[in-house]
Formats: sequence, structure tokens, C-alpha cells
Amino acid sequence: MLILNKTAGVFSKPSKRKVYEFLRSFNIYPGTQFLHKLVLGIETSCDDTAAAVVDETGNVLGEAIHSQTEVHLKTGGIIPPVAQQLHRENIQRIVQEALSASRIFPSELSAIATTIKPGLALSLGVGLSFSLQLVDQLKKPFIPIHHMEAHALTIRLTNKVEFPFLVLLISGGHCLLALVRGVSDFLLLGKSLDIAPGDMLDKVARRLSLIRHPECSTMSGGKAVEHLAKQGNRFNFDIKPPLQRAKNCDFSFSGLQHVIDKIIMQKEKEEGIEKGQILSSAADIAAAVQHTAACHIAKRTHRAILFCKQRNLLSQSNAVLVVSGGVASNLYIRKALEIVTNATQCTLLCPPPRLCTDNGIMIA
Repeated sequence: MLILNKTAGVFSKPSKRKVYEFLRSFNIYPGTQFLHKLVLGIETSCDDTAAAVVDETGNVLGEAIHSQTEVHLKTGGIIPPVAQQLHRENIQRIVQEALSASRIFPSELSAIATTIKPGLALSLGVGLSFSLQLVDQLKKPFIPIHHMEAHALTIRLTNKVEFPFLVLLISGGHCLLALVRGVSDFLLLGKSLDIAPGDMLDKVARRLSLIRHPECSTMSGGKAVEHLAKQGNRFNFDIKPPLQRAKNCDFSFSGLQHVIDKIIMQKEKEEGIEKGQILSSAADIAAAVQHTAACHIAKRTHRAILFCKQRNLLSQSNAVLVVSGGVASNLYIRKALEIVTNATQCTLLCPPPRLCTDNGIMIA
């Protein structure tokens, strides 16, 4: 707690007056007697401001989220100071909405859980500072949460999954494979050596100027690539998956991004168009990069499953692979992982799409 308070000191805290006003605003809501422990979860690790109240049996009593996607689409990516300001503007409202939906007083909470790492420092600081103020005013325990552990364990809210199980976390900021042996007991098997798959897909989408494509103008980069890939022919480009000779479970996506950048540059010359215009081959490029990324992710995951089974780290007959994170919602990549799990007698489980991306429920 002392360390967390020191960490919080580098961020601007909300004024005590604002926190008092926030707490007084709950006088209009009738209290309810709860027999279970209640935890408020707060998530501000990147570009979503989220909060939720969950009881100890896993029931979600209330949640709220504010997405910054629309703002960051206009700037072509997440700008940390902008994300920080948006978190500051929305965190009080989002926490209040989550508590109001739960129909409980803040004083009825058993604890407050908040993401403290990993993520954007400026974004994390907003949630941490707000939480510590609440903890101080309400005199409640504070629970620091590791963002990736929360993603890994979310599946246990929706499915009966026993330890150990294998987890693949793929998003815009993260990519890792780990054996989950228990709560806070993880064996890291592989991670991205450079950028995350979602980050790579976003950069490809920006380089293809998909925000100017009439069908993709309101989509995130990854969604735009997935949508356009359905119309393309991946066989028009022969791209080799990364790390084919590496005998480990690590990932790499920056090299793939550079290969795609060169292909786009060459196609722009061939079609005689300037950077920023839509290529006629954009759908084919989208299909090729999505297929290559899916193959790479599937092969590394296959290796991890075989490693765990050979060493009896996973059940031989009842092994489970959990896939979560924003990229887990990509149905093409998920299909590639289904092929792997079918071939290795594993069960593939994914949280519902709304729980794959950042949310307050997974923190609570």
C-alpha cells in the first residue's frame, strides 16, 4: 500500500471536494442488504474507462464503460495525454453508473480493485489516483490487479474451468502464452518479441488508409482488416510467417508489418496512386496479412500445447486453451486456433466478445 501511494504521488489526484460530492450523490439511491462480499473493479490501463461491481460468487451486479475509440480513430492512434484527459473526464461518471446500476451504496463495498499494470502510465495513473481517494474516504481494502492476469482468469466467470489451463492473450497491446496453474500462479511460455498483433493490424490498416474506405470508416484497424479480408484473395501475396526456425513459443509481428509496408509501397507505384489513397488490391493485402498472422499465432500455440502435454503440465484428455484479448474476437484467427485444438484434443474457450476487450468486470 505504501508503494502504491508513492506511485500515485506522481499523478494528479482528484480534489477531496470532488470525491465528497461523488459520495454524497448516492443519497438518492436506496440501499440493499447484500450477504456476499462486493468488489468494485476499475480499469483504465489504455483507452477504455470501465468499472463494475461483482460479488464473490461471480455475479455481475452492475457495470459501465466509456470507449475512446472514436476519438483515437480521428488521430490515427492512441495519444497517451489525450487518453489520460478522457479518463479524467469520465472516470467519476463511469464509477457512479456502475455503482448505481448495482443499487448499492459505496459504503457497502467490501474492497476496491484497480488495474495497476501493465498499460499506459498516464492512463493507469488516473484510475489508481481515483481509487486511492475512494479507499481513503471509504476506509476499504485496496486490491492491486495485474491487467493480464485479469484477462486470463475472466473465463472462470462464464465457464467452469479447472486449473491448470493454457491461455493465449492477444490484443492491441499484448501477446503472450502462459500456463495458468492457479490464481496468481502463471508459467510464461512465450511472448511477443516486439509489437502486439492488434498493434500490427492497426498499423497495416492506417498504412492502407482504411479509415477512408466507405465500408471501414467507423471501424478500428483490426476490425477493418478483418472485414476487408473477407473480400480479398490471400493467395495473391506469398508471405512467410515469422520465426519459422525458432524452436520456442515466442511471437514477432514487426517484421510482418515491414513486409506489408513494402508490398503497399510497391503497389502504390504500380497503380500510380499517392500514399493515402485506397489501393485496388487493399482487400487482397488485408486477407494476406490476416492469414499470415493467424498461421503464426496458431503455430506458436500448437507448439505450446505439445510442450505442456509432453511434460504432463496439461491434462492429456481434458486440456483447455483459453483465448482472450481484443484480437480473440477475430473469427479468422479463432478458426485457425480451432484447427489446432481439434488436432490436439483440446477444448477452445473464449470469453464473450464484450469480456475479451478491456472491462471493469474482469478487474472486479
